[in-house]
Amino acid sequence: MKSIGKILKDARLKKRYSFAFLEKKTKIKKEFIQAIEKEDWKILPEFPVVSGFIKSLASYLKLDIKWVSALLKRDYSLKALPISPKPDVESKFYWTPKYTFLVGVSVAMITVGSYLGFQYFKFLSPPRLEVFEPKDNSVITGREVLVYGKTDPDTVIRINNQPILINEDGEFTAKIEIFAGSDEISVVAKARSGKETVISRRIIPELDK
Repeated sequence: MKSIGKILKDARLKKRYSFAFLEKKTKIKKEFIQAIEKEDWKILPEFPVVSGFIKSLASYLKLDIKWVSALLKRDYSLKALPISPKPDVESKFYWTPKYTFLVGVSVAMITVGSYLGFQYFKFLSPPRLEVFEPKDNSVITGREVLVYGKTDPDTVIRINNQPILINEDGEFTAKIEIFAGSDEISVVAKARSGKETVISRRIIPELDK
């Protein structure tokens, strides 16, 4: 059974995120992220803070927050922390509602910041575009060619400069009329940011005479 540290590490490596990248996106020091993956609890802050770190990392790595929180409770060991046989009463730390509020606000800010950063990155990226038909070098015997594919739902599609409707899932289907001399189908996906993705398919028309 995988531990919390192993699960977070595998998720990070699967997405090819470096510690520095996660530190920038989640505002959690990379040393803390490394310690969490190694489950080196003794160099980390108090459990509520670590719990906040775990939730923020899980959110950014697209893991189920309730699941990883449960794994943390299972794997977090207070025995890993040094215990003084004669604790200093005067220096004892007490967790107060103020700290709970501050941690909650911090986690919320990190989560919102991560989400907004992801949305901003997505806004500036060219739209996703897949063209399933026609295949490259397809022989077309009629006067129409069926074009269908998939893109992002908020994208504008034009095929050979003709606007095409897409459904709520980003799928589109269109029959494009071809003429003698037509040898290419050009599909352009344009995002709200103005970024474009273009896929062209070469066709070989054999029109009826």
